[in-house]
Amino acid sequence: QVKLVESGGGLVQAGGSLRFSCAASGRTFSSSSMGWFCLAPGTEREFVAAISWSGNSTFYADLVKGRFTISRDNAKNTMYLQMSSLKPEDTAVYYCAASKDWLYEYDYWGQGTQVTVSS
Repeated sequence: QVKLVESGGGLVQAGGSLRFSCAASGRTFSSSSMGWFCLAPGTEREFVAAISWSGNSTFYADLVKGRFTISRDNAKNTMYLQMSSLKPEDTAVYYCAASKDWLYEYDYWGQGTQVTVSS
C-alpha cells in the first residue's frame, strides 16, 4: 500500500520558519514528480511547489517564490518543503503529492498537515 505521510506542521509566528517532510512508503518515487499543495478554509486546493524526479527542476507558486524551497532525497524516498518568512495568509493544510511517473499529474496524496501562522 502506497502511503505519503507529512510531518512538520504546527503553529508559528509571522516571520518564522517551518520545515515539512513527506515520507513515502509502499513504492519508490525516485522516478516520480512530487509536489506540495495547500487548502485554506473557504478556498480550493492550490499549488505550492513541485519538483522533478531528479530534483533538478523546481516550480513555485508566485506567492511563495523566494520564501519556500522544495527539495527531495530519493535515497530516503522523502520530499521536503522549507518555509521561511511565513505570513498569516500561509495558514492552511498542506498536502504532499506524488505521481506515478515524471509527469506532474498526481496519483498519490498525503493526509495533510496543518500550518497556522499567527500575526
